[in-house]
Amino acid sequence: MNGTPPAGGASSASADEATRVLVVDDQELFRRGLTMLLGIEPGIEVVGEADDGARGVELAISTVPDVVLLDVRMPKQSGIASCLRIKEAVPTTKIIMLTVSDEEADLYEAVKSGASGYLLKDSSIEEVAQGIRVVADGQSLISPSMATKLITEFKSMSSPERAQGPALKLTERELEVLRLVAKGLSNREVAHRLAISENTVKNHVRNMLEKLQLHSRMEAVMYAVREKLVEIE
Repeated sequence: MNGTPPAGGASSASADEATRVLVVDDQELFRRGLTMLLGIEPGIEVVGEADDGARGVELAISTVPDVVLLDVRMPKQSGIASCLRIKEAVPTTKIIMLTVSDEEADLYEAVKSGASGYLLKDSSIEEVAQGIRVVADGQSLISPSMATKLITEFKSMSSPERAQGPALKLTERELEVLRLVAKGLSNREVAHRLAISENTVKNHVRNMLEKLQLHSRMEAVMYAVREKLVEIE
C-alpha cells in the first residue's frame, strides 16, 4: 500500500475497522517489502512509512496509527528515542520494535520507553501480522528467543528479600490480574480464569499500570517478577 488514507465511499467503513499501521525502518527494501505484504493481510491498513526515526514521529503524530513498527537503530533518531516521543505525543498508539537487534539492553530500553512488543526481523509475515493484531488488542508480545533472555534476566533480578513497595497500592483483584498477566495470559484468558468480563480485566490492567507508573504490560511483567509477585520456573 502507498500509505495514503483511503477516500470516502464504500471502502471507508472497512478501513475504519482495519488496524492502521505505520512502518518506520531505514532499510528501504525491507520497509517496502513489509509494507506490500502487510497491505494484503486482512484487517490491516498501512497508513504510511518513514525511513528514519524523526520522520516516523512526525507521521505518527499526523496519522495517529493504531500500531507503529519501529526499527531500533536508525539515522537521525533511534527507534528507542522515537518510541518514547511517539508514546508521549500519541499515547493511544501501540509500538512494536521490529529489529535485527537481539541485545538485551535494547529490549529493556524498548520496554521502558513504552513498547508493547519486540520482534526480530527473522519473524515471518504471519507472525508480524498476528503481532500487530495482538498489540492493537491491548496485549504484549515478544520473540521467543528474546523471551528466553528475559526469563534469564528475571531470575537475576528476583531477590527473596526485596520489598513489594508500590505493589501494596494495588487491590487484591489487581494483584490477581497482574500475576496472571505476568504469566503470559491474554485479557480473555484472565477473564475466563477469574470469571469476570474482558472489559473488567482491561480496566484492572489500566488501573494497575497507572498506580505503578508503568507504560506497558511487558514492563508490568518485569515489575511483577522483580517484586517477587510471580515465580519464574
